[in-house]
Amino acid sequence: MTKSFRFGAKLLGLTIALGLSASASAQLMINGAGATFPYPIYSKWFDAYTKVDPSVRFNYQSIGSGGGQKQIMAQTVDFGASDGPMSDDNLSKAPGKLLHIPTVAGAVVMTYNLAGNPALKLDGPVIAGIYLGQIKKWNDPKLTALNPGVNLPDQEIVVAHRSDGSGTTFIFTDYLSKVSADWKSKVGNNTSVNWPTGIGGKGNEGVSGQVKQTPGAIGYVELIYAIQNKMPYADLKNADGGFVKATLESVTAAMATAQIPDDFRFSITNAPGKDAYPIAGATWLLVYAEQKDATKGKKLVEFLKWAVSKGEGMAKDLDYAPLPDSLQQRVLKRIDEIKL
Repeated sequence: MTKSFRFGAKLLGLTIALGLSASASAQLMINGAGATFPYPIYSKWFDAYTKVDPSVRFNYQSIGSGGGQKQIMAQTVDFGASDGPMSDDNLSKAPGKLLHIPTVAGAVVMTYNLAGNPALKLDGPVIAGIYLGQIKKWNDPKLTALNPGVNLPDQEIVVAHRSDGSGTTFIFTDYLSKVSADWKSKVGNNTSVNWPTGIGGKGNEGVSGQVKQTPGAIGYVELIYAIQNKMPYADLKNADGGFVKATLESVTAAMATAQIPDDFRFSITNAPGKDAYPIAGATWLLVYAEQKDATKGKKLVEFLKWAVSKGEGMAKDLDYAPLPDSLQQRVLKRIDEIKL
């Protein structure tokens, strides 16, 4: 090999390396944080979107809805994510107008660890009784009455709940506050509550782990986490009195009855309708109506439009319910109002 050829090859290699580093540094990083509930679908979206716009990368921290709300209010991220709509009080403390952009809906399921994985039926008052620490054993008469023919063990119930600020907790406690006056007066509804009993786990991942490794445990997690971990989950009694399994169809049925206001803050727990699953909830991206960084803001708006139109088509594969077409159109109009 001649010296000049070696030099030329080195120069070419250096040029390619510099070109690659230049293109890598040219990528725009958009940072977000919040809900663990939609993390599987958001991960899929962020990955797919790099093929739509290779100039953008997303860094999303799955830290819980409470953290997502705090970080977007502190403006340490470009967007937050939450499964519970922000309160009027928190919205008033934000340094600018925050918009709720609904993305998908999903189910919160009651998963459990019992020998033989028996199929269980549960209702609101019994779930509230378990989480209030009033129903302590699996063979409690209230549980056996709902499950005739199922041999429930004389075993302590170990309650698992979230230890972090959580939109999944918001959906779960919103439901319990609607079906149990006792729960509403003693504990109430929030992203974080004073639990009367139980052990905590961080994120949907943490609660899934607690239930999986603890015989006799029960916990509430987003449907995809139960499916991914091959964990059983109970059929729940809905507002119309029927027992319903958490499915895409039963979440869609719950969303179909929702009265959705102009600010897109709404609840679909304990929804009416014979096919509606009772612990269902939407999830939102939280973005400022006026973007401080025009370049980032433009890229974020482009992503939001893609997510609410094209991204919705990926929801069903991960057991999330996509937004109804009429709601998609309303949300796209709201995204168009974001000022850069």
